[in-house]
Amino acid sequence: MLARNRFILLVVVGAVLAIVSLSLQFLNLIPTTPMGEEQRGLGVVRQGKSRKRVIPVPHTEPPEPDPVAEAYGYCNTPNRTEQAWEGHSPADYRLLSVQVMIRHGDRYPLYYIPKTKRPAIDCTLSPNRKPSHPQLSSFIGHMALGGHGNWESTLASVPRLPNHSTCEMGELTQTGVVQHLRNGQLLRQAYKRHKILPSDWSPRQVWVETTGKSRTLQSGLALLYGFLPDFDWTKLTVRHQWSTLFCGSACDCPSRNRYLEEEQRRQYRLRVADTELERTYADMARTLGLLTRQLRAANPIDSLLCHLCHGLSFPCVSPGESGGGGCLTVAQFAVIRRQQLEDEVDRRRAGLYHKYAILSTHPYLNRTAAKMERVARANEAGRRPRSGGEEVFTLSSAHDVTVAPLLSALGLEEARFPRFAARVVFELWKSPPAAAEQQRKAVGKGTKAKQADGEPFIRVLYNGEDVTFHTTFCRSHDRRSAQPLCPLENFLSFVRRDMFAVLNATSYQEACYRRPG
Repeated sequence: MLARNRFILLVVVGAVLAIVSLSLQFLNLIPTTPMGEEQRGLGVVRQGKSRKRVIPVPHTEPPEPDPVAEAYGYCNTPNRTEQAWEGHSPADYRLLSVQVMIRHGDRYPLYYIPKTKRPAIDCTLSPNRKPSHPQLSSFIGHMALGGHGNWESTLASVPRLPNHSTCEMGELTQTGVVQHLRNGQLLRQAYKRHKILPSDWSPRQVWVETTGKSRTLQSGLALLYGFLPDFDWTKLTVRHQWSTLFCGSACDCPSRNRYLEEEQRRQYRLRVADTELERTYADMARTLGLLTRQLRAANPIDSLLCHLCHGLSFPCVSPGESGGGGCLTVAQFAVIRRQQLEDEVDRRRAGLYHKYAILSTHPYLNRTAAKMERVARANEAGRRPRSGGEEVFTLSSAHDVTVAPLLSALGLEEARFPRFAARVVFELWKSPPAAAEQQRKAVGKGTKAKQADGEPFIRVLYNGEDVTFHTTFCRSHDRRSAQPLCPLENFLSFVRRDMFAVLNATSYQEACYRRPG
């Protein structure tokens, strides 16, 4: 009897163990492929109890960006806290100068969609209307004193504040002003401990330049006020850049224009080959009672972006004699935006835009490099630039067609198209003597003795993110070496010679006038 009971007990225990084993196997098998794919698509990595290494599926493409979500990022609505890494460096490094290139802030559309009502946006400024900023009221008052400033003649008649109750085409909005007040405030907080500018800064130490458009002038003034609240107008000179490329006296470059024409042809071929895009434009034109070519000429994406950024319903039209009737949709907007994102990818692949960008931005980069070198040499001679009159803060207020080629020329091809109020920052740092001495020993006895005083380094930041080691000139630099920042010499060599290698040239002049062959 006892033996029989033991046998039954063994059978029951065995059955229970078998069920548990099968259950565990079943649960472990479920996530192997389907769940793994789902989690990769959501950007989530799950680690179960198993320590087995999961080998990713080969040739898996990264998830495509959501065109609408990406567009909200482009709006750059000032309703969130932003992390800014400007002003960060290894201990005891000294900040010598800062040069900033910005895109203007949020603006009213440059194009009008026929038969639709223009977006109802007020372009006067009111601290009681959202979005607002703690400095907005004092900024408005300070701009009224702008007559005491020094203005290059072209800029003297440009309004210092947006001032139309119904926005004019391309006019800066209150959102655009707030975006740059925030930018200036971020930079002020980032640099205040470095004392980049003394309280008694001289007119030569601050350089401000802008195109002749009111939106760039007003954006630059907003950022400057956020950075230097209640600055002394009598010390400020605002300079005019007649070209959106900020190329000064070096704008003549035939090869640049040829690359731009080739790039525009590439864009056109990509668009006409996109059947979904063509259907979308045709559907939108039918809704509005327009010919498709009329809608294309009106560049509807510009106006639709304004509606999206300001939380307005997309345009509608009533049925009329010319046909049409209905509203444009977010789905149609998403198709156009999707094509723009795909164009960015194809643009990087083709490389034509990169060549155009190098020739477009070299004059600006060359001036940036020259300013940094002057400040660095002043420090080598024992003079501090903040007392010696060198430019230690430069602000260039520009457009998307200025910032986009700058990013490409620097090799930041993965950077998103410049959003409203985008900023690119170049920082010049000097290492402490101890770090310089370590570098001298690492390099060898042949290093000049004066290098022990400290070496100049550069950082590049885009929208507050440190992208220095993604740039072409510092991508291969070993950050674990005795030089934790990028040597300024890398940047100088890049601007004066290396950046032209992709054009089979050694100088700007040679690259500009080389005949295609």
